[in-house]
Parts: sequence; C-alpha cells; structure tokens
Amino acid sequence: MSPTLQSRLPQFATAAILAVLYATACFLYSGFFSARGILNLFTDNAALGITAVGMTLVIFSGGIDLSVGAVVGFTSIFTATLIEQHHVHPVLAALAALGIGAALGAGMGAAIHWFRQPPFLITLAGMFLMRGCAFWITTESVGLTHPFYNRLAAFEIPLGAKLSLTTAALCLIAALALGGLLAHFTRFGRNLLAIGDSEQSALLMGLPLGAARVAVYAFNGICAAAAGLVLILYTGSGNPSFGLGLELDAIAVVVIGGTLLTGGRGHMLGTLLGLLIFGVIQAALIFDGRLSPAWSRIVVGLLLLAFILLQRALLHRLAKR
Repeated sequence: MSPTLQSRLPQFATAAILAVLYATACFLYSGFFSARGILNLFTDNAALGITAVGMTLVIFSGGIDLSVGAVVGFTSIFTATLIEQHHVHPVLAALAALGIGAALGAGMGAAIHWFRQPPFLITLAGMFLMRGCAFWITTESVGLTHPFYNRLAAFEIPLGAKLSLTTAALCLIAALALGGLLAHFTRFGRNLLAIGDSEQSALLMGLPLGAARVAVYAFNGICAAAAGLVLILYTGSGNPSFGLGLELDAIAVVVIGGTLLTGGRGHMLGTLLGLLIFGVIQAALIFDGRLSPAWSRIVVGLLLLAFILLQRALLHRLAKR
C-alpha cells in the first residue's frame, strides 16, 4: 500500500464507521432513514460543525484552541445584548462579534508564535478571558425579538416534498465549503500542513510561519464567533453558558474525521464525516429515548481513543518506509 493511501486510511475508517452507525440506527429506529433526518443533522449540529472547520485548520498547523467554546458563549450574549438592550441592528452586532473573534484569535496566534508559548496555555487563557467577559455582560439568558433576526431565523430554502434547508444548515455548508477551499486549494492550506508536519522544515523552506499562525487563529476566532451567531438563530436567545465543552467536542470531531492531532495530515471532508458521526449518535439516542445522553460521550470517547491509536500505528508504519 502506498504511503498516500495509508495516510488516507483514517478517513476511510471514518466513512466506514459512519455507514455502520447510520445503517444500524435505520434498522433499529423506524423513521430514522429519511431526507428530513439527514437535513436535521446539519441544522442541529451547525454550531459544532462551524467550530470544527476552524479547529481543523488550527490542528493542521500543529496547534490547538481551547477558547472556541467560550467565544461561542460570549458571542451569543454579546450580540443578543447589543440587539435587545442597546438597539443595535443585528448586522452591526454580528460584525462586531466577528471582529472580536478575529482580534482574539490573531492575538493568541501572535503570542504563540512570537513569545514561543504552547498553544494550550495561550488559548486556555483566552478561554477564561472570554468566558469571564460573557458572564460580566450578564449571567442571564437574553431572548431575541428583533424583526430582522426573526426573518433570518425563519428563512429556509425549499427543496420540495416539505423539505428545506434552514439558515443554520446553509451557514454550516458555507463554512465547510470555505474551509475546504482554504485547506486544500490554496497556498495558505498547504503552508499549514507543512508547518504541522515539520516546523523546522517549513522554516528552512522560507514559509511565513508567523503570518500563517496569526491568520489561522484569526480565522478560527471568526469561525467560533460565527458559530455563536448561528447558535442564537437556532435557540432564539443568547446565553453566557453556551459553548461549555464545545471546544472538546470540536477537537473530537476533527480527530475522528482522521486529522492527525499533532498536525501535518488531514482533510476537511473527514471533519464533515466526524461531525455526521457525532450527529448520528445524538439523533439515535433521541430516537431511542431510553438511554442516557451520557452514552453519546462514552461512544465518542471510545471512537476518539480508537482513532488516536490508529493514527499512531499509521505514523509508525510510514516512518519505517
């Protein structure tokens, strides 16, 4: 087997697991196999998926970002408060939130690169900062009633047979398309993979390490803020507690999708497959109604461990060649 094909094995394994899980759920639960059910996977997991898109690119570069869940929570309550209490137009509030996400990400990327600090520590500080800011704004949930927001939340693209794509699903599809374009069809994406594979080699090749790190963390901050905006469309409110643990779910989705946790290898399609696995597990538990939601964590944890071990075995085999 060629090294290229071996490096794609995690994605093949992800696709196979998704097929098995989906087929099993369709067999066990009547009504699970439907076009509406598939579309609901995109709507219900839009915020997680958008977060995972940015996280994929960060992990490509060998980094990690623990602040994304806190950014989602901050964005939701910051935007809702601006709209409802300060009467700012939703578009301006959303642009402000995206700008804050980008600025935070760029600042963390700069600190990681120029101060040579571990991404874990810098983004952990970012997580505490943004979660604290969210609860400083208010500790209560804020509902959204602005007419523009209501129209946007209710917007759908009809697909026929009483099927439609919601705004949340459309945002997820757009994020995946943009992430895939950046990751696999631009010099920026190739630079990230090169940095993740070997930072020293990337430096010797003259790649712009600093600019790439700042840009990827800034993009990830934008994705996290966008996920917060999508979440308020989905829930109808902003809450400083939104996004608790979302960073870990996003990392799990990316790794289960076959992206190497240490960087240098991966594919955006794998992230989509990992997201669908997560969504199928959640939907199956809802259809069953008898099992505790804790089972989703157990299954995802086992899959995560399995993929980390698979990646390590593949790297060991590739290193021998």
